[in-house]
Amino acid sequence: MSKRILIAEDDTAIARLIAMNLKAAGMEPVVFPDGEAAAQSLPADHRYDLALLDIMMPKKDGFALFQDIKPYGIPVIFLTAKDDLDSKITGLQDGAEDYIVKPFEMLELLVRMEKVMSRTAKPADTLNVCGLTVRLDEHRVLRGDIEIPLKPMEFELLVTLAKHKNTAISREDLLAMVWGVNYLGETRTVDVHIGQLRKKLGLQKQIVTVPKIGYRLEENL
Repeated sequence: MSKRILIAEDDTAIARLIAMNLKAAGMEPVVFPDGEAAAQSLPADHRYDLALLDIMMPKKDGFALFQDIKPYGIPVIFLTAKDDLDSKITGLQDGAEDYIVKPFEMLELLVRMEKVMSRTAKPADTLNVCGLTVRLDEHRVLRGDIEIPLKPMEFELLVTLAKHKNTAISREDLLAMVWGVNYLGETRTVDVHIGQLRKKLGLQKQIVTVPKIGYRLEENL
């Protein structure tokens, strides 16, 4: 999935140049002409991997916009012609990830963006495996638009298999990873839950029994 970047910049030429280069780099830029427009859009759409904020903007400057962005956990790089030390300190102390002064080389911006996104990347909240969408934060499993109800331990077992797909995992390891290292039950517990997963999800062929070891979730072999 391409990285989605919020750009708040009142200089049209600069905004277009940044957007063009981000698109060429495989990213999805979303441009706003001022801080107020960007702020008003956030409640309805805040799925961004990074925000590039000009400091000197009409209606709402970059520092003020940053306060609106903070609750959504979007990392920020400030873009500005202001190269004074006070502005840099203000932005970084407030929680910005980086600060780059105009004019800048586009390659430098891209490199800094990649470093910030690599440093602040959040764990994926969705797994896609064997035609299923597993929504980790919601504890839901869907095939297309149809939800498949799973019990809590069935869900955790599926997630564990999905995160280690195409890898054989022993029953003992599955017990420790799903039920916890202090669980005193028998490995038969794993077999029962595997049977339920196969039946509920229609994964009889994909959840493979590995003789004398355990199980493996196969995909794209």
